[in-house]
This record gives sequence, structure tokens and C-alpha cells, in this order.
Amino acid sequence: MTEIGPYSNYRLTVRLQLANAPGMFARVAAVLAEEGANLGAVDIVSATATCMVRDVTFDVRDESHGEAVLARIGALPDVTVLSASDRIFLLHLGGKIHVQSKFPVTTRNVLSMVYTPGVGRVSQAIAKDKTKAYAFTSKSNTVAVVTDGSAVLGLGNLGPEAALPVMEGKAMLFKEFAGIDAWPICLNTQDPDEIVRTVQAIAPGFGAINLEDISSPRCFEIERRLKGTLDIPVMHDDQHGTAVVLLAALTNALTVTGKRIEDIRVVVNGLGAAGTACCRMLLAAGLSHLIGCEPQGIVLRGDGEQLRACRTDLGPCMTHDRPQGSLREALKGADVFIGLSVGNVVTAEDLDLMVPDRIVFAMANPDPEVPPQLAASHCRIFATGRSDYPNQINNALAFPGIFRGALDVQARDINEAMKLAAAKALAETIPTAALSEDYIIPSVFDKNVVPRVAKAVATAARDTGVARRRTTISDDFASR
Repeated sequence: MTEIGPYSNYRLTVRLQLANAPGMFARVAAVLAEEGANLGAVDIVSATATCMVRDVTFDVRDESHGEAVLARIGALPDVTVLSASDRIFLLHLGGKIHVQSKFPVTTRNVLSMVYTPGVGRVSQAIAKDKTKAYAFTSKSNTVAVVTDGSAVLGLGNLGPEAALPVMEGKAMLFKEFAGIDAWPICLNTQDPDEIVRTVQAIAPGFGAINLEDISSPRCFEIERRLKGTLDIPVMHDDQHGTAVVLLAALTNALTVTGKRIEDIRVVVNGLGAAGTACCRMLLAAGLSHLIGCEPQGIVLRGDGEQLRACRTDLGPCMTHDRPQGSLREALKGADVFIGLSVGNVVTAEDLDLMVPDRIVFAMANPDPEVPPQLAASHCRIFATGRSDYPNQINNALAFPGIFRGALDVQARDINEAMKLAAAKALAETIPTAALSEDYIIPSVFDKNVVPRVAKAVATAARDTGVARRRTTISDDFASR
């Protein structure tokens, strides 16, 4: 059963009409207590000699729990439920983003410059030299957030309309954290060929493409083809953003435990888009001993250079039809467990098979692979993808800075060196002296994260020859 935490996503505000008599509200409060709902604010809206209207706010576990609580309240004598609002839905009412001009169009003179006839001169200049689009349009600071709705969060194939609130949220994070203008592009097709053609067609209006919530294995092909045909950065954030943050967190966890990435044995459970990308990133960072598991068991195992050599395409190294053992067997003697699968597949006894000072990253949402209250006493360092526990592995720590750095130097690509640089910069945001078991990754609200990551990414882009401009505006961003 999901517990009600201090930041519940199921908070209801209910307007009740009650008879104005002693003990009426006490009956409501008693129902909330019996149902295990956490009572919050209580406000009087209006009152007469015979009735009182109150707004009552309380937290519930989930939607069905909320419906059950409302039904019980509504069944009380002399109590009428006038309305019930969910703060999550209220926040999304009318959408979460909008377009705003940089300056007002208040005179005919300004109108003639921003639109016809004045804009024609700018169009002609760009027609002669397409690179001027970076200087005289929004292209240099604009990202398309593209999805087909086939893998929305952990909810599955919900379609493009259902994906739109998520893409709007992503656009908000781009703007709030990195000052980047991002646009949700929700495609009514799940055919890889059509997706590739569509993104290629809209690419001239954007400085970069963020692929989002596209199911595996189609996401690999789509990203590969777009990266091969477009001259702007393309990154599937579900893969690479997660991998960057995971590597940063693991780097600091290893510092806390006094271990080296070259020596440790890592088990990754769940080899979808994020799991595969995390494996590749860890191998690029120097990992030598890796075991990958799927529901059927161990399907990826290797040591040393042989495995690192195939990190660009792990497919040939996998044996999906010939599993080589169970997840429990894989955990024997492991230093690190990384879960990108489903909840509650690992027990405390399984963790005890690992070596001392074990590191556990259980990132399935909303329920981690091992319950946090169980894992805490069976490992040295524990991290999840949730915001209500320490050490949240959140890709919002990576993508704003990565795209900021790539856009700043007008990069043609986001390559492996840039992602490794992002992970290193993210890890180093926390001073070594401040590291602890409960503090291996910074907060998404740490103002140092985006500027540091952006600067590292821009430098790596220049060093690897994918930058169009040598100077950057990342330093300027830090002072915005």
C-alpha cells in the first residue's frame, strides 16, 4: 500500500455544506481519521444560522482511496459534498506553458520591423547564409521535445494526447532551469519511418531535438537515424539523461565507500532504453565487470575490454534466448545493484548476498525494486528515482545543462565525451568533504548544477570538434 508522505500527489480540497450544529465537523474529521486520510487546512467559506460551508483539504493514498473517502463523507447525515478538486488537475488546467513576445508590438513602426516589410530583409539574409538563422531567429535557443506517446512515464502506451501534459512539464523545466525555449511535439504516429521523416522536416526551426517517452527498442533506431541525418543535437533523454545522472551518483557513492569503478562488480536489472544506456555509460567510464538481467534471468555478462568494446551496441552481447542464471545468482558478490525495472523484485536476503559496503540504486517508480525501509538497513548507500527519499536519481539534473551547453556552442551532436563530461561536472558539484551516504547527488534546485554541466558539455563539444562556435554563452547564463 502506498504511504501518504509530506508531498502527497493525491491532495484533495473538498467544499462541504454542513448543518450549523455542534459536532458536525467532528464527524467529518472522524471519517478522515478512520480512512487514514491526513487532514490539512480547514477554511470557512460562509455561514448562516442553519448551515456552514467549509473547504477541507486532506491527503489520500491514491485516486481510489480519495473516492472512498468522498463517498463516506457524502453519506454522513446533514453533510453535502458541493465540489472536490485535485490540486494536480488544477495545476494543469488550461495547460502549463504559453508563448510570450520579447517586446510589445504597440506601434505601426514596430509592427513593420517585426513582420512585413522589415522581416523580409532578415529572411533574404538567412536565405544567402542559413547559419544566420542562429543569430536572427529563436533557433539558437529552441528545443523540440518530441514524443509518440508510446512510453509515457511508467504508465505505458497512452498516446500523444496523454503525453502532452508530460511534454509541457518538460518544456517548463527547460525554461526554468536552463533558460531554453522548448516546444511539445506530440506525433500521431508510432511508425519509426514516419517519426524520423517528421522530425527531419521540422528540424530547421530548432537548435536541438529531445526525444522523449518513445518505447524500446524503437527509440534506439529513431535516435540513431536522426543523429545520422541531422546537423543539430539529438538526444533521447530517457536513455542518456538517466545514464548521466546515474554515473554522477555512482562516482560519488564510490568515493564515499572507497571503491574504484575499475574494480567493482555491477548488476543492472532491466535492459530497456534507460538500462541499456546506463550500461553503455558505465562501460565508457571504465567499468570492467557487468551483469545485465531481464525477467528471464542473466542475459548480459562480461569482463574487461571484450565487453567495453561492444558498448556502442550491446545487442550482439546479449543472450535473451539463453539466460545464464537468475537475478539472485547475479547479486552474489556484487558491489552495486542498479534497478531500472519493476518494483519489489529484490529482497533483503538478496541484498545480503552482495559484498560489504554495497550500493543499491533502485529506480523503478513509484515502487522501487526493493522497499526503501528494507534496503536502508541492508546497504551502505541507497538511491531511488523518488523525491521523498534522499539521493534521487532524476534526469532533470542532466538534460537542462546538457542542452544548454550544446546550444551555447551550436553543437552538431551530443556525443559520448559530452555526456561523460556532464556526469563528471554533476558529480563534482558536491565538494568531496560534503559527500555522505545520504548526499551523493545534488538537488535539482541547486543553482550551480546547470552552469557547471553546461560549461563542461560546451568544452567537450569544442574538444571533440562538434561545436560550430568557439565562444559560449554558458558563462553569461550563470549570471542571468
